Amino acid sequence: MAVRLSKRMGALAQMVTAGNRLCDVGCDHGFLPIFLVQQGVIPSAIAMDINEGPLAAAREHIAAYGLQQQITTRLSDGLSGIKEQETDTILIAGMGGALVIHILTEGRKVAQSAKELILQPQSEVAQVRRFLWQEGYDILAEDMVVEDGKYYPMMKVSFASTNRQQEAPTEAAFLFGPLLLRQRHSVLQEYLLREQKIQREVLGRLQAQEQTDAIALREREIRAYLAQIDGCLAQGE
Repeated sequence: MAVRLSKRMGALAQMVTAGNRLCDVGCDHGFLPIFLVQQGVIPSAIAMDINEGPLAAAREHIAAYGLQQQITTRLSDGLSGIKEQETDTILIAGMGGALVIHILTEGRKVAQSAKELILQPQSEVAQVRRFLWQEGYDILAEDMVVEDGKYYPMMKVSFASTNRQQEAPTEAAFLFGPLLLRQRHSVLQEYLLREQKIQREVLGRLQAQEQTDAIALREREIRAYLAQIDGCLAQGE
């Protein structure tokens, strides 16, 4: 029986390059590597997690599908459980942006040795994109899905060089994704309209309050963010 993935996980699966060895960091129940091996997309995978509980669940599922030869499990804090060039694709999904940055910083050599990283930070996405730029990664592909009312941006990147020659991306590119903006991605456009509405409402409530230095600062931050949103929406018209 084939594994069925959620919309978010299905989109992540589509970003994995066929034929690559996969390392799923924070594998949870192991369904993504199981699905990819079942479909013949990848020959093998390493499913890793920092906690024994999820790893035990992954082992059970892997055994239930008879894939112990193709998928191995490892208890690992971030990328500490694998060696350089031991895998082709590193997947880090469903974690906060600060944790993603921490994992890529602590496991810098391993991350840079992989052919591609597929990242889906749950928060602080702009900080992750900025970190990737500073570290010398190129964004190869981006996607964004909405599931159960939540928006999930994701990206495929590869290490290029720490010696950047070209000009840095715009603030809008860090905030919303350079390729998503270039493609005028339909889910991103939906997200931008939603953010525009929310931020305008917040701004209205702030303006109705007694003005303080803190409120004035927050208003300036929201206006700057709204200017980025408005500019992106105008380009998409």
